[in-house]
Amino acid sequence: MKLKKALAVVMAVSMAASLSMVASAEEDSSIPSYADIVIGEDYTDLEASIKFIHHKTDREEDGTMAELIAAFNEVYPNITVTTEGVTDYAEDSLLRLSTGDWGDIMFIPAIDSDELPTYFYPYGTTEEMSELVNFVDAYSYGGMSYGIPYMGNAQGIVYNKAVFEAAGITETPTTPEAFIEALQLIADNTDAIPLYTNYAAGWTMGAWDAYIGIVSDGDDTYMNQKFAHDEDPFSDPGDGTGAYNVYKILYDATAAGLIEDDYTTTDWEGCKTMINNGEIGCMVLGSWAYIQMVEAGDNGDDIGYMPFPITVDGTQYASAGGDYNYAINVNSSDTNITASMVFIKWMTEESGWCELEGGYPIDKTGEMPEVFSAFDGCVLLTDVAAVEGEETLLDDINAESELSFNAGGNSKVQRIVESAFTGAETFDEIMADWTAAWNDAQDYLGIETTTY
Repeated sequence: MKLKKALAVVMAVSMAASLSMVASAEEDSSIPSYADIVIGEDYTDLEASIKFIHHKTDREEDGTMAELIAAFNEVYPNITVTTEGVTDYAEDSLLRLSTGDWGDIMFIPAIDSDELPTYFYPYGTTEEMSELVNFVDAYSYGGMSYGIPYMGNAQGIVYNKAVFEAAGITETPTTPEAFIEALQLIADNTDAIPLYTNYAAGWTMGAWDAYIGIVSDGDDTYMNQKFAHDEDPFSDPGDGTGAYNVYKILYDATAAGLIEDDYTTTDWEGCKTMINNGEIGCMVLGSWAYIQMVEAGDNGDDIGYMPFPITVDGTQYASAGGDYNYAINVNSSDTNITASMVFIKWMTEESGWCELEGGYPIDKTGEMPEVFSAFDGCVLLTDVAAVEGEETLLDDINAESELSFNAGGNSKVQRIVESAFTGAETFDEIMADWTAAWNDAQDYLGIETTTY
């Protein structure tokens, strides 16, 4: 991963000291675990000043973050929380993490699993945490939990229901072929852009990676336990499933002219208003995007969210997982770690932020929001954690192959749009190239391979 490579020298110098601090922190009985804290009863007199950096700049600008903190301070008046919304969070957070200049709470950036104890304080054991919150496996290491999502996502497609109706689409498509046909109906019968790629933003293209695994094959063990071992993960199964057909949808839509006229000039902020106004048919994004599109104009009722159009043996699958995860600075003072733990638990259990964003519940007692009603009939699964001893295997092969699935590998997906638009490469040529890079990485890392 980029952070590990960029900070190799720093890590070599500081690792021993950091691990020592983590070991003592885990044994420090003066700091409560997440499970120990009862919101509204414990630590109500605690005095502390903590800082939280995050990527939700929109919630800083619209006053939501200030309102949340004000509500928190009604219960915990002596804990001062300063927040900072960071625009280029993916890159800036990595830099801040390397320097230590970020405060007490952050959303975990793209680092490898074995780096978690170096930077972050554990909430408790993974086993204990899994009884209280959803999706704790993603940022667990050595049996300890280091991350709690602020909200969960299901993976599907955000779309404009009015555009689909005007195009003559009576049912949401469930196969790649039906989806391309639906896009063509939008092109033929409306003035809307059928599929908006959001190519220019870059990071939005990485959203396509989330549909391999559960969504494309119905296997919740594939992503973390089999993918790295699969010697031919990008071949065509011949039945419209698998990673091959996830990305082929994008290639075929682009080649058929069913995207924006100039993909290099897409506008992430502008697209929200465009889909709200009926200028866009659909976009491939996680469910986190739904509420942003609803709030972008006067036509929020027209925005819907549907499962991704792949069917496996007659069943559609949807994957659910955490969005960005709260993490606590292991180098903060005991008081600030405790205050941070209290704040995060209040945000998870009491703030209503997850519900406000239309997110899949994080607290085990949370209710499913209305946005997921379209997923009735789908099988909703969560990726099973890696087997013991292979926690960093996917990280390693992602870095070595430079494909970076679900880890910022945006350029490989942009390549699909570029090639389909210009005709520079066929889709099968791209998949063959990915396979070669994957196999080379497997060979270099000595990974035992098989075909699933």
